[in-house]
Amino acid sequence: MIFANDISRRAALHFITTGTLLMATGPFTSSAEAAASPSFAVTTPIHIHSAMLRVRDLATMTDFYNRYMGLDILSQSHLETVLGKDGATLLTLLAKSTDEPDDKRSAGLFHTAFLMPTRKDLGQWLIFAVRNKIPFTGFADHFVSEALYLDDPEGNGIEVYADRSPLGWKWTDNLVTMGTEQLDLDNLVEGLPMEDSLPYVAPSGFRIGHMHLRVGDVDKAEAFYIGTAGLERTQRLSNSATFLANGHYHHHIGANIWQSRGAGKRKETMAGLESVSFSTALPLMDGLRGRLKASGADFRELGDVVEALDPWGTKVRFVPV
Repeated sequence: MIFANDISRRAALHFITTGTLLMATGPFTSSAEAAASPSFAVTTPIHIHSAMLRVRDLATMTDFYNRYMGLDILSQSHLETVLGKDGATLLTLLAKSTDEPDDKRSAGLFHTAFLMPTRKDLGQWLIFAVRNKIPFTGFADHFVSEALYLDDPEGNGIEVYADRSPLGWKWTDNLVTMGTEQLDLDNLVEGLPMEDSLPYVAPSGFRIGHMHLRVGDVDKAEAFYIGTAGLERTQRLSNSATFLANGHYHHHIGANIWQSRGAGKRKETMAGLESVSFSTALPLMDGLRGRLKASGADFRELGDVVEALDPWGTKVRFVPV
């Protein structure tokens, strides 16, 4: 989602200059690591499984997502790095040193949204990030969630967020109330230790909660991600953005034209988003195949996995679970 521009500079400076820094004897690990339960976002029949990025500097990008985002390196070679948590793959980085840089006017990635299992985990990571001078692009209270925004070293957008209880989300005619208000940073970190040791270790249950895409046309995005992929609209901002989900989550996919109105297919040799994968309940797979065939979408079978192309050439994979 979009973020507020009126950042609380006072609060950010407060994190850096005050507080009691706990002496650390090893990597900073969230206190919730041993006791997390699955977040609602990843319990629905269709939800985000993982993402894949094409990167120009594999070493730098691996270091960032491992040391600063807290993802574990599950496997690594000169061709790719697979990162995840709790043994689950979340992000694959493909080495593409000759790719041209991502063009924000093209279709592609707006941000990958990493979901913290608790609000406390989000506050602890915020303290860690500020004290390690990670630059932010925004902070926002979206009513259903609280979110922090930044970019990785190659300019790929990142959201780190924590959901509020779904019991408090407001729905009207199957549309959820979401907005963008200033985030209370002081409240988010109140009572938490001023911890900053590297590398950061993400808590158990850390997952990708949603993906937000740049697209060329919102109606075409809905035709594919609703009519074909099987998601449902949960909110729409006129003709500029749509938010889609399964199982009454606030959104698993966001799609906007804020920078990319009218964009055509992505260049195959451009850094940035390569693919998005959905975990899909096995009983839903046959219906998915039927919709793909009926729509004339470009798709193929990779073993049990179904891979389709969205209207802008992004690979969208459906992994049966």
